[in-house]
Amino acid sequence: MTAPIRLGSVSLDCPDPSALARFYATLLGVEVAYDSEGFAAVRLDGLWLSMQKIENYRPPTWPESNVPQQVHLDFAVADLAVAEDFAIAAGATKADDQPRPDGWRVLIDPAGHPFCVTTLIPE
Repeated sequence: MTAPIRLGSVSLDCPDPSALARFYATLLGVEVAYDSEGFAAVRLDGLWLSMQKIENYRPPTWPESNVPQQVHLDFAVADLAVAEDFAIAAGATKADDQPRPDGWRVLIDPAGHPFCVTTLIPE
């Protein structure tokens, strides 16, 4: 049976949706599909990654849990070093804590959300 429901979007809270959408558009090689003062999105294959403006936004404090990360994105890559360098050039920063750098690298997007690039997700 085919489910009548599919995941259509993953949304990230942030202080500046336009800036975060531009970051993810650059990171993923896509265009910003929608942009307004309070909401922006990039379109991926059958899925939107959206950003919504939150007043008094506080970024996650990963790996501590003072402010939980609430959502975590993992991006499949062929080469960790190339992906890490590309993400940093796009505006990410490398997290100080790297639990398993041989299999994934933890990076922080411009709004403070941790995300990983990994070779461990099968194609």
